[in-house]
Amino acid sequence: MDIADYKAGTWRKGYKYQYFLPEKINHSFVWTDEGINELLETASLKLGELNSFSRFVPDVDMFIKMHVFKEAVTSSRIEGTQTNIAEAIVAEKEINPEKRDDWREVNNYVSAMDTAIEELKTLPLSNRLIKHTHKILLSSGRGEHKNPGEFRKSQNWIGGASLTDAVFIPPLHTELPELLADLEAFLHNTEIKIPHLIRIAVAHYQFETIHPFLDGNGRIGRLLITLYLVSTGVLEKPLLYLSEFFEKHKTLYYDNLELVRTKNDLGQWLKFFLTGFIQTAENGVNTLHKITELKATIEREKILSMGKRAKQGSVLLHALFSKPVVTTKDVQNITGLSFPAANDLVQAFLTAGILKAITHYQRNRVFSFDEYLKLFL
Repeated sequence: MDIADYKAGTWRKGYKYQYFLPEKINHSFVWTDEGINELLETASLKLGELNSFSRFVPDVDMFIKMHVFKEAVTSSRIEGTQTNIAEAIVAEKEINPEKRDDWREVNNYVSAMDTAIEELKTLPLSNRLIKHTHKILLSSGRGEHKNPGEFRKSQNWIGGASLTDAVFIPPLHTELPELLADLEAFLHNTEIKIPHLIRIAVAHYQFETIHPFLDGNGRIGRLLITLYLVSTGVLEKPLLYLSEFFEKHKTLYYDNLELVRTKNDLGQWLKFFLTGFIQTAENGVNTLHKITELKATIEREKILSMGKRAKQGSVLLHALFSKPVVTTKDVQNITGLSFPAANDLVQAFLTAGILKAITHYQRNRVFSFDEYLKLFL
């Protein structure tokens, strides 16, 4: 199908409201818009750079955890949570009680992503996997009573206080089985030749339009992008997430989704998506580059000058890149030192400016690897 002829769907009458029934998408898509081709080429080059750089970064898996935490914080913030990345990393007991729901939502997202990436080693990206991921995402916090892990069996809506003043009303729940089967088939249809980035751009739009869950659709829809890229081997490591771009351009994001539904303008959505992909891939390469520079600089200029503490200091520094907020007890566990020796090492890291004390937590003092955390802000 030429996207110039694309029809997004039809409006159907419900009880005192109209809902949108999207057309199925399991077919080929072609276009004549050279702007899409240019963006697609640039996006592919940037993706290649990110994959290449990730291969040469020592211990890249150590940094992935921080990228996942950043994604969890950003994606959850779009939905209204207030937790920052430093708070997300510490233990729940250190969080003020009024912020613990936000903390749980962010950490549920991390658990959902970690589990889904692991499950992709043995399972295809499927409705089954999506539901299990959703179950973890809403396992606690504000969404735990919104049927975690189950597609909705009632009508939902976006914006407004009720169906009568909603901004957008997705399809009836009775339409979901066919629509979701079609979406799953589209993701895996090898008979149609569509570039992966175009395929997941269309799939993300379709998922958000179907809105199959009572809650958590935005977070699952954004997570779906990374899961697809990893499952197809397009992305070698889960280091690219579009939530930051979508949050930065939140109004444009919703406007471009709505343009597809109201004006059948799939081309503009594809351009917006690819632009976000390019910028996000560039940011990913820059962040990895800054991380490797930071690690080398600290090792050269600070760790080596610690004398007899240098060996354990190197061990601690290495650990801080995957756990950049620690207590003295954490340092003891990481290094195997006695508590007094671990405390001395913490003091050495404070003096060197590697760690910074966080004083607003309630119990034991907490220290952050501040310079590293700032790379993810």
